[in-house]
Amino acid sequence: MRYFVASTRGACLAGTAVAAIAFASPALAQDQSADTTVTTPAAEAETGGLTDIVVTARRRNESVQDVPVAVQAISAEQVQQRDLTSLEKIAAATPQFTVARASNGAGAQLTLRGIGSSATSIGIEQSVAIVVDSVYYGQGRIINEGFFDLGRVEILKGPQALFFGKNATAGVISLTTNDPGKSREYIGRIGYEFGAKQLYGEAIASGPLSDTVGLRIAVRGSKMWDGYYKNSADPTNYPTLDVATGARYPHTGLPAARNQPQERELIGRATLKFEPDDRLTVTIKGSGSYNETAGNGWNYSAVTCPSQNGVTLFNPNIACNGGFDIHQNNLPVDIAKVYPYARDNGELYNLYKSYQGTGTINYALDNVTLTSITNYNWNNNKFTCDCDFLAGAVWATENSTYHSFSEELRALTSFDSPVNVMLGGLYQKTKRDFFQAVMFAGLENSAATPENRYVAYSKVSATDGETLSAFGQVIWKLIPTVEVTAGARYTHETKDSFFTQPYVNPGLTGIFKPQSAAVNGTLYGNQTFNDWSPDATISWKPTPGVMIYGGYKTAYKSGGFSNSAINSALAPNPARDLAFQPEKGRGFEAGIKTTSFDHQLRANLALYSFKYTNLQIDYFNSQIFAYVTYNAGSARSKGAELEVEFAPRAVEGLSLHGSLNYNRSRYINFLAPCYSGETPAEGCSLNNGAGVPLQDLSGVETAVAPKWTATAGVSYDTETGNGLKVGGNVDMRYSGSYLGSGFGDPRTRQESYAVLDAGLRFGAADDRWQVAVLGKNLTNKFYFTGGGTAPLTGSGTGTAAGKPGDIIGYGTLPRTVRLQLTVKY
Repeated sequence: MRYFVASTRGACLAGTAVAAIAFASPALAQDQSADTTVTTPAAEAETGGLTDIVVTARRRNESVQDVPVAVQAISAEQVQQRDLTSLEKIAAATPQFTVARASNGAGAQLTLRGIGSSATSIGIEQSVAIVVDSVYYGQGRIINEGFFDLGRVEILKGPQALFFGKNATAGVISLTTNDPGKSREYIGRIGYEFGAKQLYGEAIASGPLSDTVGLRIAVRGSKMWDGYYKNSADPTNYPTLDVATGARYPHTGLPAARNQPQERELIGRATLKFEPDDRLTVTIKGSGSYNETAGNGWNYSAVTCPSQNGVTLFNPNIACNGGFDIHQNNLPVDIAKVYPYARDNGELYNLYKSYQGTGTINYALDNVTLTSITNYNWNNNKFTCDCDFLAGAVWATENSTYHSFSEELRALTSFDSPVNVMLGGLYQKTKRDFFQAVMFAGLENSAATPENRYVAYSKVSATDGETLSAFGQVIWKLIPTVEVTAGARYTHETKDSFFTQPYVNPGLTGIFKPQSAAVNGTLYGNQTFNDWSPDATISWKPTPGVMIYGGYKTAYKSGGFSNSAINSALAPNPARDLAFQPEKGRGFEAGIKTTSFDHQLRANLALYSFKYTNLQIDYFNSQIFAYVTYNAGSARSKGAELEVEFAPRAVEGLSLHGSLNYNRSRYINFLAPCYSGETPAEGCSLNNGAGVPLQDLSGVETAVAPKWTATAGVSYDTETGNGLKVGGNVDMRYSGSYLGSGFGDPRTRQESYAVLDAGLRFGAADDRWQVAVLGKNLTNKFYFTGGGTAPLTGSGTGTAAGKPGDIIGYGTLPRTVRLQLTVKY
């Protein structure tokens, strides 16, 4: 506790003051019994005051103030008012949560409280789990999904093993889509974003088909004629040497689309809900998504080039000063016509398709509620990228597919006794297929099959996974105001994988092992993992409107196999490089949640300290041309979070809200690979005995782990008479500085920044129509949420002659302003 007293004194004093107000003024607090699970305003006849949000953080409906977990809840109204319709937009409005969009690998790096997973390996599932309608999605590529028509968003911070499937060591982002209601509802929405020249529209139809059946259909489509980033590349020459004949041929890569991403998307969801009586509810949801962009790494910006006096290694005309500016070229057209998964015109692209089906059955017996959740989901991603991202001469194409079937069963008792239980089980079957073809080094082979003529090396990999998990919790009401819970999840998981390089240009077999290699031409990984993850909490409601809680939490993320790695002929043990071990988290969380002043003031304070072992971090070792997934020895994330909201009854429609968060996330011990070009004087002074230079990162911050983050905002809606209503909101988010890299590279530091969002809306008092102007990142601040060394840059790692490489940052969105019309009836 000494650390918290020293480092979070301001937040603790504020929380103590809030608690003192709540204890000293019980008459002003919310009037609710100790065992109430869903709260309502103290006096419904009165106007104003706080709005409660019902969450399912413990797989049962509860007010966010009754859950002994650090959870941030975002209502459907807030999602619409603030345009939080994607994971990236949710992250841009949430303290301590970031999404780094990546071009390949997992497709994204999701980080919460400084703990997250690398984006570069497609085989790593995210430490921050995404859960949609109670179904676990661990793939980073889910950021390509568009989320709209949401009922609520819940952000659960820290390890979450018990209630959310598997693999949630850092936290959970839980998204709940809307179901059909008891009355008919029709919503039409059309909008235009001026910067990217994006037109979008939504159509929602919902209502009963009969007394027992309801249907909701939601469709969203958009087209972007411009983009967020400007491509300033010049044509690049790519001469090739035919290794079969010795002849040389010229090729030219023309600039890719000047404005990117020029996104096109189409999303649809249908929900059928059957309620024949008060006991049985059956909900079936089917959805599909299509997302296509011009360009693949369209947010990759050169932020630092220390060895070239501020310009890139390959092109002195490209300045490394960040900003919404990229430099990328299409695949040469003559090559593209025969290259696998390339488009005939050579254009860079990313194409994501998915569909999912979820069936949920709830059956309420007299004292037991039974729940079944069945899901199948499939996604496919194809792309062509300029994969050095600096108008160099490295291109790649990819085709990867993932599908999963899962079945979860739960039983929750509700006996009129001090003790109740929850029991459940999960089965999941997954398969990931991966193909990639990489072109570089200026080599071709006319003796190869046409699709391999210009390929430097290709990769094929697959992983079949199977999970069996059982979980249970005992809920014990010691006295009416004190509840104790204890539970655990057992997980048994198997993964069977292989990796091979079916084609390697003969001129590169000294670097990349072909499938035909006598030793390790194909690498295999048959893995089995077992784990117990316990969980225990205690909560006390000493007076209405006040809850104090504490908990011990653990979490587990299985190991795996890096499907998108490289079988390097230079690596001493390539089979070891591709396999990685499970990641675990454990620690304590305590807090106080208060609702006071006649349900006008909400103030929550949480303290936490979690230790993580074997963090899964992917690294490209340019010295031996190999991707290696490392398990960092251990790290600790600890801090304090204060959240306040004030909604005065005297001014109906006004809400003031803010948060202040302190987080210290550091490696406890990690003998890590050196970043590209790091010298012994900079810390690259160790060796693993196999020729790989290492550094000691003990005490160094983890990736994307700002010490201080904060939010502040105000929203106000009021009726103006004549059946009209006007409203607006202003929201600010501040982030302290952080490293974009998980390997301590000081050149990847993002300095502190603040972003400002605002909205203005005008419409009918009964919400039948509304015109809104929505602005995000209004100061047009460029910042990046992850980064590392550009491919083929940096040299001499571990030597005094080390030369640092160019640094690429995964940039976020610039200023966006959209005009939106919504009609309901």
